[in-house]
Amino acid sequence: MLPTPAVNPWNAQIRLGGIDFLGTDDRQKESAALCTWDGDVWTVGGLASADGVLKWRRIATGLYQPLGLKVIDGVMYVTCRDRIVTLHDTDGDGLTDRYDTFNTDQQVTEHFHEFAMGLETDAAGNLYYAKSARHAMPAVVPHHGTLLKVTRDGSTTEIVANGFRAANGVCVEPDGTFYVTDQEGHWNPKNRINHVRPGGFYGNMFGYHDVTDDSDTAMEPPVAWITNEFDRSPAELLRVTSKSWTPLVGALLELSYGQGRMHLVLTQTVPPAQAAGMPRLQGGLIALPVPDLPTGIMRGRFHPTDGHLYTCGLFAWAGNRTEPGGLFRVRRTTLPLRMPVELATTADGLRLTFSEPLDRTRATDPQAWHYKSWGLKRTANYGSNHIDTQEHRLKAADLSSDGRTVTLHIEGIAPTWCYEVRWNVSDADGAPL
Repeated sequence: MLPTPAVNPWNAQIRLGGIDFLGTDDRQKESAALCTWDGDVWTVGGLASADGVLKWRRIATGLYQPLGLKVIDGVMYVTCRDRIVTLHDTDGDGLTDRYDTFNTDQQVTEHFHEFAMGLETDAAGNLYYAKSARHAMPAVVPHHGTLLKVTRDGSTTEIVANGFRAANGVCVEPDGTFYVTDQEGHWNPKNRINHVRPGGFYGNMFGYHDVTDDSDTAMEPPVAWITNEFDRSPAELLRVTSKSWTPLVGALLELSYGQGRMHLVLTQTVPPAQAAGMPRLQGGLIALPVPDLPTGIMRGRFHPTDGHLYTCGLFAWAGNRTEPGGLFRVRRTTLPLRMPVELATTADGLRLTFSEPLDRTRATDPQAWHYKSWGLKRTANYGSNHIDTQEHRLKAADLSSDGRTVTLHIEGIAPTWCYEVRWNVSDADGAPL
């Protein structure tokens, strides 16, 4: 946990909702910009200093609930509730002298719930962020419950996909798709991770769209439903870009506002015969071996030089981690991960590949594994209880020759909304997973 200026002359709360590094020269690489939900932008220098002393400075204030920040060609772009703003220091003193409106297409009402969250770019320089819908009320403007694209020059905004409730940020993929989390609520029986394709509808009938069919088949299914005990409020997703994070380079991470932790998201392409001709993903999540952080985690960036993950967050509404805010540095150690790194379904069970070889005796004992499934009911009511919960008997567990991949043969396995796998297995050295 890195120290923040919680005590400051303005009594400003350090509830952090966006982060990016300032640039590529030596001084800029040691510094980051962060925005707070209360309307400020701060810079922090000294991230790579040997003495560990950080230098914080408030450089901008008066913004409308900023919850996303991206540095593009040395310019800070900030997602506010009502617009995207660029910050400019015209006299070189490090403070913002001019606030420019880059794009003001965003449609805003007085409703509290309609946050604007995240800010990312694609290879062409277009910007993306998510706009929440109203809580338990029908949409009144087209941007309610949408993923939005702003052109590189800021001249236009278009709706990429709709049917979201409170999508907390966006992960932009090179293939033109996106990952977006969403929150449990009306028409969302549980939290969900969505693999978003342009034009898709993602389930919230209270969002703005032209969908009249409220059946489950009319929406794009999520990659995974996330039950409350596991993560009561997911935030942004990001790809691991640091080479020091072996064997997770390229992996997908989910940041948890609700639990203050990070999850590895394991995905599998659904076989075409089961996907009704529409390519889609399914998968699951597992927590990284990192202690729960004291506040909800909202955003993260991998440092371009040291390879560490810097995350920031806040507490403002329902969550289990209630410190007002924080900035954190997560380093990959040389210790083994001892966790699954791949997940797939098979004809009669699951296949899990672990980061290290497993103890063969324990891994092939069906009694060492536990599989439970349950369903959900999507309605206009808030959330859903678990329904039709089933405990399944493990018929057998096979281990690959390299000791890393276990195939579970599960009695009565079938398509389901949710499932949980637990184990009492050690790695080949005897250490618990």
